Amino acid sequence: MKKVYELDFLGRKLVVETGELAKQANGSVLVRYGDTVILSVCVMGKNQVTQDFFPLQVLYQEKLYSVGKIPGGFIKREGRPSDEATLAARIIDRPIRPMFDENLRNEIQVVNTVLSVDQDNSPVMAALFGSSLCLGISEIPFDGPVSGVVVGKIGKEFIINPTAEQMEESELNLTVAGTKDAICMVEAGASELSEKEMLDAIMFGHEHIKMLCEFQQQIIDEIGKEKVELPLAELDPDLKKEVEEFATEKMLEAIQIKDKLAKYAKIDEVKEETLAEFTERYASDEELEEVIKQVQKIVNLIEGNEVRKLITDKKIRPDGRKMDEIRDLSAMIDILPRTHGSAVFTRGETQSLATTTLGAIGEHQILDGLGLEDAKRFMLHYNFPAFSVGETGRYGSPGRREIGHGALGERALAQVIPSEEEFPYTIRVVSEILESNGSSSQATICAGCLSLMAAGVPIKAPVAGIAMGLIQNGKKYTILTDIQGLEDHMGDMDFKVAGTTKGICALQMDIKIKGVTKAILKEALAQAKKARLEILDVMTDVIEKPRKELSPYAPKIDTFMINPEKIKDVIGRGGEMITKIILEASNVKTVNDKDAVKVDLEDDGRVIIYHTDANIIAKTRKMIEDVVKEVEVDKIYTGKVVKVEDFGVFVELWPGCEGLVHVSQLAHERVDKPKDIVSVGDEIIVKATGYDNRGRLNLSRKDALPKKDKKDYKDKDKDKKDKHKHRD
Repeated sequence: MKKVYELDFLGRKLVVETGELAKQANGSVLVRYGDTVILSVCVMGKNQVTQDFFPLQVLYQEKLYSVGKIPGGFIKREGRPSDEATLAARIIDRPIRPMFDENLRNEIQVVNTVLSVDQDNSPVMAALFGSSLCLGISEIPFDGPVSGVVVGKIGKEFIINPTAEQMEESELNLTVAGTKDAICMVEAGASELSEKEMLDAIMFGHEHIKMLCEFQQQIIDEIGKEKVELPLAELDPDLKKEVEEFATEKMLEAIQIKDKLAKYAKIDEVKEETLAEFTERYASDEELEEVIKQVQKIVNLIEGNEVRKLITDKKIRPDGRKMDEIRDLSAMIDILPRTHGSAVFTRGETQSLATTTLGAIGEHQILDGLGLEDAKRFMLHYNFPAFSVGETGRYGSPGRREIGHGALGERALAQVIPSEEEFPYTIRVVSEILESNGSSSQATICAGCLSLMAAGVPIKAPVAGIAMGLIQNGKKYTILTDIQGLEDHMGDMDFKVAGTTKGICALQMDIKIKGVTKAILKEALAQAKKARLEILDVMTDVIEKPRKELSPYAPKIDTFMINPEKIKDVIGRGGEMITKIILEASNVKTVNDKDAVKVDLEDDGRVIIYHTDANIIAKTRKMIEDVVKEVEVDKIYTGKVVKVEDFGVFVELWPGCEGLVHVSQLAHERVDKPKDIVSVGDEIIVKATGYDNRGRLNLSRKDALPKKDKKDYKDKDKDKKDKHKHRD
């Protein structure tokens, strides 16, 4: 039976409908937030999977009909998820995953289908709300509810779920998710906000999350199904004790080796020894295969527990660093001669090679998604090859990791990228991870920033990033600066903070526990600021500020304004004029030639010319200016005769500008045949007399010539008679 629930959430209607759609799923809700409509469903598999992990899959399916668009491409249907859809799925996954028992082995899918999008009401936040609620009312064991909001900041005011117009003005774009008790996910981009402002914004968002969680709980209390009890992956306590006695001391020794590869090799050796030992001990056991699976899990737990105890009890990190100590840092620029900018940033055993490429504005990325933005001129791409961790692996299109880490780096550096008016280029940064032992996304930000400055991009300020960790043991907790891979894997939080000396530019927090408190966030932000300033010192020692000049291989630029009504003249019929300009100025055969000059024409009349050769840019500008140059009536010009007809001659004042000198305007005296006066190629002076009703320019040679008195005409007539007499 259909039920409808409604909440007035800060002046906007949030409506939940259940019992009518997708009734065969374990849980299903239709969420209406303004005109945004999301169908959220959850389904649980009946059998346990054999893999030793919790099999949760979260999907966010964009449908272009939701914004009245037909998909591009040949087949005209939605294909692989866009980057934005992938990031949305990650935003939903991260806060709901910790709400399940990690020992659950039944496959669970949460599917969000975007049916209608109102740009003022976030479909991602509606989908997060719907995901939590459909799980909450289902029989699937889920320790929710969770919810999320977007926080903006205009002036001194925080705004919950800003409209599209408000977001244009906002200096903060913060997504925060949590339960009624704690924060469990943060994602933010900001214009150098202070740590205090960021913390205040997070807590402001949490106050409103509580309202949404309470609304969900009311619905769950009324229609929620009783949660089923599912078998969990359990360990044999006697076997656990045996394995711990055999492997704990060896594992503790292994995890304290400082070198990553040596450490992991020793850890693997301990695991292999343990498996060999217990394979021999239980060789005659009928369930040997199950025993070995449990031994593998127990030895992994020993590794994690020893890392955690070492940090929380003894305040010793696996590599011997202090809790707030950063690994060794180094930075280099200009290591690639032909790129527009290049840099390498190394932090311990994590290393990023970043390059910056500058292109014409017309080379921006076209976005075919559900948002208002249809293009972007700054892109950051992150690549994580398997060799960076000393392994073989799959090579192909980017996965969720690459897309997510690239988006975080892009969000951080986008805050300092100059505007299109200040720097009219498309900018692409690419980070190649050459080594990884934790925090490669933050190394990407550091290397990317260095490559931008080396390329001469006038960024507002240098940006650095650092990853913070958390190890919690009951009420005791320890915050770690610059976490390495083992600490990330075994820890409770991955808290990434990027910013300038002035403030925060980007933030991302993922946790494995149910939530973190304000006190933990405050301490982590303060510790991250200290580390960020240390890293910025190392970066600015290499290059203090952006270079004044661009690479000789980067396109140079010239920008000027023309009358917008003249754009069509520059383009010409079927692009004929702009093609002619490009080919002649560049001395190439096709406009797609790599040496061809690039010309961008904006609707407001702005012309942007790009080429590595300043002379070609100057030539192109002159040709365009000639096309758009306007003739001044009554002004005298020197032009070239390009065509002679019986009714007059056509004169080119400059390339692209021609006018007609009627036969009656060629001379003061009568002219029978224009060819008797001028020939093609002759340069003559003419006066502009205006345009006819067809828009054709009229010129007069007669009005440009000095006026003659009657004696001149008599002398000329006498000359003509003498000429004829001589012929006779």
